[in-house]
Amino acid sequence: MSVMASVTTPALPRIGAGLPPARPLDADSLSWWTRLHGPTHIRERAVAELHERLRCEARFNIQSRSRWIARFPRTDVDDLAIQAADDALLAVLRKLDNYRGDSQFWTWARRFAQLEAPVSIRRRMGRGQVATDVEQLNAISGTTWSPEERAEVQEMLRTVRDLIVGQLTTRQRTVLVAVAIDGISAATLAEKLETTSGAIYKTLHDARKKLATQLAMR
Repeated sequence: MSVMASVTTPALPRIGAGLPPARPLDADSLSWWTRLHGPTHIRERAVAELHERLRCEARFNIQSRSRWIARFPRTDVDDLAIQAADDALLAVLRKLDNYRGDSQFWTWARRFAQLEAPVSIRRRMGRGQVATDVEQLNAISGTTWSPEERAEVQEMLRTVRDLIVGQLTTRQRTVLVAVAIDGISAATLAEKLETTSGAIYKTLHDARKKLATQLAMR
C-alpha cells in the first residue's frame, strides 16, 4: 500500500520554504520547483504526479535488475515499485531545497528511485548485504559450470560476502554494494549520501584494496 496519504502533508515543505536555485532552471524544472513550493492543492497534485513517475522509474529498474534472479517473485514487482517510490519521494522532498539546478529536476529526482530499486530487491530476497547467487552469475556471464565448479564459485562468493560484511566499514560496504554490485553511478550515490563523486571513488578504491589484501591472505 502506498504511503502517499501519510507523506503529502507532513513531508512537504511549507509555502515559501527555501529559495529558488541560483542557477537558471529550464522550464520543466522551474515548473516542478514552483509547484512543489506552491499552495497546498497545487503541491499535492505535483506530489502525486511525481510519485507516479518515481513508481514507473522504480518498476523499470526493479524489472531490469531482477531479471537475472531466478527465485525473484515477479508478482511482487508492482508492490516493490510502490514501496521504492514512497521512499524515493520522501528523499526528494527532504532534499528539495538542496536542489541546485545542476541537472534537470527529473534527472535529479529519478536518481532516488534508481537507488531505492536495488534496496527493495535485496530486502525482498532477504539479502541485507550481498547475494551469493550462482544462477545470477550464470545468466550474466553466459557460463555453465559443472557441479564441482559451481561449488567452488559458491564458496568464493561466500568468502567475498563474509569479507565485505566483516572487514569493510559501513561506509565502504554501502559504497561497494551500491556501485560495484548494484551498478549505481557514483554521481547518484553521492547525491544520496550528500558527498562528492570523488569521495565515492576514493571509498570504493579503499574497499577494493582492502578486499584484495584479505583475499591474498587466504
